[in-house]
Amino acid sequence: MARYFKYKSPEDLVAEARTFGHDLGLRTDLAPLFQPIAVGGRTVGNRLCIQPMEGCDGTLDGLPDELTFRRYERFGAGGAKLLWGEATAISDDARMNPRQLWLHDNSASAIELMLKKCREAHRAAGFDDRDLLLGLQLTHSGRYGYRRPLLATHCPMLDPLTKDKSNGNTIDASYPLLTDNDLKRIEDQYVAAAKWAAKIGCDFIDLKQCHRYLLSELLGATNRPGEYGGSLENRTRLIRNITGRIRAELPNLILASRMNAFDGVPHRGEGADFVGVPVPHPLPVTTAFGTDPNEPANPKLDEPLQVVQWLSDAGIALFNISLGNPYANPHYVRPAEFPPVDGYHAPEHPLKGVLRHFAIAEAIQRAIPDTPVVGSGYSWLQEFFPAAGAANVEAGRCAFVGLGRGTLSQPDFAIHLQKSGALERKTICRTFSYCTNLMRTKDHPLGQYATGCPPFDKAVYGPLWDEVKAKRAAETTGS
Repeated sequence: MARYFKYKSPEDLVAEARTFGHDLGLRTDLAPLFQPIAVGGRTVGNRLCIQPMEGCDGTLDGLPDELTFRRYERFGAGGAKLLWGEATAISDDARMNPRQLWLHDNSASAIELMLKKCREAHRAAGFDDRDLLLGLQLTHSGRYGYRRPLLATHCPMLDPLTKDKSNGNTIDASYPLLTDNDLKRIEDQYVAAAKWAAKIGCDFIDLKQCHRYLLSELLGATNRPGEYGGSLENRTRLIRNITGRIRAELPNLILASRMNAFDGVPHRGEGADFVGVPVPHPLPVTTAFGTDPNEPANPKLDEPLQVVQWLSDAGIALFNISLGNPYANPHYVRPAEFPPVDGYHAPEHPLKGVLRHFAIAEAIQRAIPDTPVVGSGYSWLQEFFPAAGAANVEAGRCAFVGLGRGTLSQPDFAIHLQKSGALERKTICRTFSYCTNLMRTKDHPLGQYATGCPPFDKAVYGPLWDEVKAKRAAETTGS
């Protein structure tokens, strides 16, 4: 497949964006990225956010392990002031993989130490941690629970792609849904996890509503019966209940939400080049949130805009906007130069995906101008992402610039930007999907390989990558 990222100058990138009908702003002066901002009554020292990058490197009982501690110490020392901690399950059956963090009475002290070490690393690097905002993303994986799927609703597009891991069978219309009572129990679990998070020193918690995990799937559950499905009021009942209870019981804990504003439809690779095409889907599409039901390649933002307004009014003080589903349509979530091993080649230029992220984040931020929004989709821009981020912040299109994969290769990106106005070229993420390929390799004694950046963090992840390559070569040859 052809390489997409060929830009020699900012002007080349701007010209390409213009061919797609967008005026991409780039700003050489990065000062907007280093302006403080108020979030939930706290001052955050800059506009750089490390996105919730899950390392898949915890213990089987949900504790952080050696590599988890290492990652958070590197993040803490890196200079970004909004550290959005990774997906941390609210219960064992809510975990997406067997090495995912899980916040409970036997893990709380270890996660507390992880956060403490992160703050200590921030101070040791010469930063004041009083303007550092550090939190955890509380999650229920729902459909993607690693033990078995826990569905909020049936989706005619996703069900044929969803396997019951307990028996290897694809689910069908007979597969049971979580009951309303199950969802009320999960509400209690979120509140209990929030109390632990407050106790161990989280500045904020993220009530995760993205990527078709449980709370995200509920947003599109128009076909679910009962008090949690059908109308938008019903589909947001669980998140609104959780928000209201935590706000009442833990008034000093800042609440945030990483939320899908566009689900789209699943894609699968076809043809000699294995380019992604939409899976068969009846029209109108009824279970994809933020999606035009008759033209599902297009966002339709009336409901997402209503939801962020409701939740902002209810006490969510910070939003992080995402798109798509990493298992079903990853080109929406993370535009990349090369797909992961279980993915497909993108059916669109990755820059179109970046611009979609920017446009949707801007629409959300304009709708709730007093609530800060983190924009996503920056990694594919590589050395040009800081200029794009500075322009977006300066223009009020978002309040924070969120960097995901790029932080695994260069966790100290904020220091480089502050000192020299540019990234360290030798460790810029080139979006070749090494990290995702590690994460998607399940043939490991713990059921999951840890993930990181093999090209640029070779001492730690190079040997793991060599193991994965050897296993795949053996599978190919049949040895």
